[in-house]
Amino acid sequence: MTVKIVTDSTCDLSDELIDQYGITVVPLSIAFKDKTYVDGIDITKKEFIKLLTSADELPKSSQPSVGTFEKTYRELLNDPETTHVLSIHMTEGMSGTVNAARTAADMVGEGVTVVNSRFISAALSFQVIEAATMAKKGHSVNEIVERLNVIREHTSLYLMVDTLEYLAKGGRIGRGKALLGSLLKIKPIASLADGVYTPVTKVRTHMQMIDYFKRRFIEETEGKAVKAVGIAQIEAEELANKLKEALLQVREIPFITITETSPIISTHTGPGALALMYYVEEV
Repeated sequence: MTVKIVTDSTCDLSDELIDQYGITVVPLSIAFKDKTYVDGIDITKKEFIKLLTSADELPKSSQPSVGTFEKTYRELLNDPETTHVLSIHMTEGMSGTVNAARTAADMVGEGVTVVNSRFISAALSFQVIEAATMAKKGHSVNEIVERLNVIREHTSLYLMVDTLEYLAKGGRIGRGKALLGSLLKIKPIASLADGVYTPVTKVRTHMQMIDYFKRRFIEETEGKAVKAVGIAQIEAEELANKLKEALLQVREIPFITITETSPIISTHTGPGALALMYYVEEV
């Protein structure tokens, strides 16, 4: 008897890991004017960036429907070996995905627990992989949720946006401010504080970004065990590798990945964006 793990397409997990851990991924959707694409199914990340950079307006991202979640949960629970479904999703501070999942769980009744990860990308995947690992070992859903609470409280995420154009298109900043920022080559850095996009500082060069990320990493991991590190990027693989090398000079890291992030995220950041995520444990 087992707990089945569900997540959404912002988790940035490879197909190999999804298959290896038996994870069910419910995709979000992206609409360019009159055409809608299902994330990771109808459009690749490379194809999406080409469309994004040539579009006059930002595409609209859509959370999975309540009906899609309900159907997914019922299908998983129809398996006699399944005792429970644990559905772990991107922060509700950026999407209604987790609320759609909660509504579907209520419709199904007993057997489904929904978790707001308060994160996106690799920081979400830290919780998803741990849940799937514990489920394979036969842990109860309560034990898994308790563990996820610990991981969440010890996870950090920092994001650098390379161009202000997409923040302006999305209405996060004014166009005048974006123009001035572009002239000054300002690159904002934000964190996800309590699951909400929170500006923390600004830099003007990629080296300043690497120095800032490295400094925060040293401060927040000192005297602790680093369990995993993830770097997510959009058309910035060379920069991601430079950041990885800088972190490895600081200390040994047992697990570090570089991934290209989901179109759902890159819609709001544009190309050149890069995020550093990690979680630690007390020793």
